[in-house]
Amino acid sequence: METLPRETIVDVLEGRLREDILTGRHPAGSYLPPERQLADGYGVTRTTLKHAFGRLIQAGLLETRHGVGTRVRDYARLGGADLLPMLVRHSPDWIAEVFEVRRSVGALIAERAALRARHEQKTELRELLAAVRAAEGGDAVQLADVEVHRALARATGNRVYVLLTNTLFNAYLPVRAALVEPFTDPVSAHARLAPVVDAVSAGDGPGARVAADAYLTATERIMLEGPAGASAEHGPA
Repeated sequence: METLPRETIVDVLEGRLREDILTGRHPAGSYLPPERQLADGYGVTRTTLKHAFGRLIQAGLLETRHGVGTRVRDYARLGGADLLPMLVRHSPDWIAEVFEVRRSVGALIAERAALRARHEQKTELRELLAAVRAAEGGDAVQLADVEVHRALARATGNRVYVLLTNTLFNAYLPVRAALVEPFTDPVSAHARLAPVVDAVSAGDGPGARVAADAYLTATERIMLEGPAGASAEHGPA
């Protein structure tokens, strides 16, 4: 069994501050109250508050100006894709937008991979595809499937595609348990993904794009139409 994480007071405070920022209690562009007032309001020490601030500054939600104060950053205007995992956890309706990008970028990656993959990369893709069928349990099949897509991105020879793929998976994987439906049967999961790998192995760029679009559309539909997926997309009732 997986050990449950133990939350510290800094973890709890970071979560509270993050929620207060993302829900607009502390609007973008506003300065937070003075540290002593804020610490008293949350019932923590200023040291704990500083540690939580450090994490949120690193996450791109806050910025500190020496002698002025700590301001809420306009993450919607200035933030990067590295914020997606946090935003998905905060509001699951981001998943639909992640999937829209997943479809368009994933199809393009498959096409580029078909045109650029080296022999050893095609061999790796076939081996990773076989691992999808051999995996046991929905989570293991899902993670095996992820590795095929990471390999497709690498096969493009473009490191930006690799980073984009990593970013999308970083947003998706924290809630993957709610989106496991397409991976509960390894044989079916393998069959859906095989046409993509076959087209890439054959060097068929247009075919790989069509196959990837069909795969991504089908898996998205299964994920979001299942009971767990509907919950992940819309949040609690």
